[in-house]
Amino acid sequence: MKNKKEKQKNTFQKILEVIKTMASKPSGLIGLTILIFHVILAITSPLYVPYDYKAIDPSLMLNPPSSEFWFGTDSLGRDVFTRTILGGRTALTVTFFGSLIALLWGGSLGIFCGLVGGKIDDVVMRIIDAFLSIPWILAMLLIVSLLGTTTLVLIPALGFFYGKGIVRVARAATHDVIAKDFIVSARARGHSNISIIWNEILPNVRDAIMVEGAMRWSWMLLGFSSLSFLGFGVSPPTPDWGLMISNARGLMSFAYWAVLAPIVGLSSLIIGINLTADAFAKALGIDRSTKAPV
Repeated sequence: MKNKKEKQKNTFQKILEVIKTMASKPSGLIGLTILIFHVILAITSPLYVPYDYKAIDPSLMLNPPSSEFWFGTDSLGRDVFTRTILGGRTALTVTFFGSLIALLWGGSLGIFCGLVGGKIDDVVMRIIDAFLSIPWILAMLLIVSLLGTTTLVLIPALGFFYGKGIVRVARAATHDVIAKDFIVSARARGHSNISIIWNEILPNVRDAIMVEGAMRWSWMLLGFSSLSFLGFGVSPPTPDWGLMISNARGLMSFAYWAVLAPIVGLSSLIIGINLTADAFAKALGIDRSTKAPV
């Protein structure tokens, strides 16, 4: 029991050290600030948004920003501020859980293939290569056309397509580890593959996989917004940045506010995640160009 508490304490201290290291650099501090701001906004936004995001009022169509409507109104008379704030909640929810799925299945399969090798590794990696050769946007359009655009479809589908790259990174990191003496010793002691993965390999490849997962998060956010822009994301009237940009793109010449707000929201979140992921990699000593320890 005491050892377990000490282990938890050491883990907590390590997390604090990583965060402190990330915040010690200007880019890391900016990235963390932007990301935390968006997360807090997404969690608390339903408590204070001024209007109903789906309330339509033709008499308020395309009102410019004012004290009543801070970001103006869209072509249906809906409050752009309300929909922009809640749109971040949708984007973060879908892409966070999608990235978590990608990290779990991609990391697990990559570690397993790197450890067992042989024909199993060859077959699995050829399947992964086959899926990587398929344009993800076309595959996603097919999936949502057949199964719908609910979050229960979008989250696992995005998690699958963005997890394929994590498989390759986890496999390469595992190959760098399995030749080490402690892996040979574990095998000589008769440890099972599960035991070797959990106790020997995972602690040594975890950082590289987590950094890759963090980068995939920003790519998934852009991919999800692209789907919404094409009309294959979440269904209206659910507020979503990509859908808002798509609906207002023809109004830029005379109602710029309707498209500017979601663009700023999307771009700032992507910048925040990228800066945070880059600082996270540096704090862990991971070179993102090679996915190996610096």
